[in-house]
Amino acid sequence: MKHYHVRDIRRAALNDKHNKLQWRVESLYDKLHQFYGTQELVLKANKLDAIELMNSDTLQDKVLALRRILLEDPTINGLLCPDQLPIEVAALEEIFSELYTRRQIEEELHNSIQQKMDEKHNEYLQDIKLQILKEQKNSPENAQTLKNLGRLEKMENINLNKSVLDILRPSVFDEIIGQDKAVKALVSKLNTPYPQHILLYGPPGVGKTSCARLALELVKDRNQNCFSKEAPFIEVDGTTLRWDPRESTNPLLGSVHDPIYQGARKDLADDGIPEPKPGLVSDAHGGILFVDEIGEMDPALQNKFLKVLEDKRVFFESAYYDPHNERIPRYIKQMFEQGVPADFVLIGATTRSPEEINPALRSRCMEIFFDPLTPEEIRNIVQISAQKLNILIGAGVPELISDYADDGRAANKLLVDAYSIALNTVNSDEKVLLVGPEEVHEAVQNSRITLNIDKKASEEAEVGKIFGLGAYGYRGRLLEIEAVAFPSEPKGDGRVRFNDTAGSMARDSVFNAASVIRSEFGENIYDFDLHINFIGGGKVDGPSAGTAVYLAILSALKGKPIRQDIAVTGEISIQGRVKPVGGLHEKIYAARQAGIKKIMIPYENREDLSVNWPGIEIIPINYIKEAYTHVFTDFE
Repeated sequence: MKHYHVRDIRRAALNDKHNKLQWRVESLYDKLHQFYGTQELVLKANKLDAIELMNSDTLQDKVLALRRILLEDPTINGLLCPDQLPIEVAALEEIFSELYTRRQIEEELHNSIQQKMDEKHNEYLQDIKLQILKEQKNSPENAQTLKNLGRLEKMENINLNKSVLDILRPSVFDEIIGQDKAVKALVSKLNTPYPQHILLYGPPGVGKTSCARLALELVKDRNQNCFSKEAPFIEVDGTTLRWDPRESTNPLLGSVHDPIYQGARKDLADDGIPEPKPGLVSDAHGGILFVDEIGEMDPALQNKFLKVLEDKRVFFESAYYDPHNERIPRYIKQMFEQGVPADFVLIGATTRSPEEINPALRSRCMEIFFDPLTPEEIRNIVQISAQKLNILIGAGVPELISDYADDGRAANKLLVDAYSIALNTVNSDEKVLLVGPEEVHEAVQNSRITLNIDKKASEEAEVGKIFGLGAYGYRGRLLEIEAVAFPSEPKGDGRVRFNDTAGSMARDSVFNAASVIRSEFGENIYDFDLHINFIGGGKVDGPSAGTAVYLAILSALKGKPIRQDIAVTGEISIQGRVKPVGGLHEKIYAARQAGIKKIMIPYENREDLSVNWPGIEIIPINYIKEAYTHVFTDFE
């Protein structure tokens, strides 16, 4: 027969007592969940600082949490002794019983009232009708206010035709000309379960905004993305967004109207309740927020905006918000305590270079580059726009417009101006309007537009003259450089003249070229009176004109003609190396527009370009002497 020690019997009894007590506590928690609901119980416990105690493994902590919740007092502290726990649990059960009984009575009372209201429905309905009639008699409307209302309604019915530029805006991807790579990249970055924020770089008027809008509509019909059919596209101009230090108005992020100074809604202001107003980031929730000219946003606003991108929600603050005010509507309390969702994909467009964009913003975004438009692409845009306007265009009109416009928006503006001139000069009997070169020339003269391309390639070789390549922003340009040399008198006392407007870097290129010429050919430029000129003036940004300056000087000294259908770019070192430069895509676009057939680029830039550039031969060179056979018509 097994014998039990007295101590073991006592321990077993205590354990059994403890288990029963723990069961009672857990049962009480279950009833609280049923009584308040899980979400409301968690909110109540959080408010009373009882969350951690509820989740504790210690029975004393759980009982302390119950005391705070049932007595609604977060200041209750102190753990009870194990012997006191049964008494305390019994007391808490009694308190809960009273709460439960009170609610049952209230529900019964509510049901009785509802039954009474149903019985007296007709009486209440009659009272409401009388109240409405009474309010109508006290209406603020009078003859003058009703007259003003009628005037407004009449104005609403008068509409001018929509903007012609809106009509000509691309409505399908086939109308976005010259941006196939950018369109493909944008769609692929959106059509994925994990879309990233995107920055679009490129010159104005090439279709960045239209591409973003059409891309969202396209991916909505596909299955592998996270956008719903109702996903919004919210568009805003970054140049109009400014940071308000008082935070009383912020259309992008949202703001709070305080009840005293900022004028919250009257029913809220009467109770001293601030009114939060969600912004565009919340309107774009679940869709796309497109910020045009995002590089122009106020830096302080950008920092706040980055916080929203990180949190995917907006938080509001106000000194007037009192979380204990029971008259605050639940939606306002939730906006202050949990924030407002703002989970969207940002697409920012800018004409700035990547180096000018906030590095923190760039690090959160994928980057896509839009290309400048070629004359052929401008001509295609003109043809498409003419079809949309239902007009005929005369021979040479697309070519003429492409000479004066280098982006789609500028081309459409010129076409529309010529269209309006033709519309007011032809006979009204004509069924189809014809826009010819005469109307385009008149539009150009009216707007004082200058030629887009003022430098053209030529078949004739010239001594001391060459085309260099420069870039500004997302636009390239041809640099027409010329040099002339005369023997100095006396020898060795020559002078070098150079137009100062080209800048110090271009001047340094002259002296680098002089060192290379002396090293290669033993010629001292001070044996000559040398004049170097950048035709058209303007500052040369960077050292990329070095090779062109060198070749122009060498041609002038040696009397060797230079082909005028070739352009060169690259920095020249005093050892004769051709060093890499930036902006190659823009430079080559400018060369294509001018009819250049061959371009010399630094060898180290060879990987920066695709091999397929129709109509242009691209030749990478390591040393400047490699360019002689390409540039000079005959060189010994």
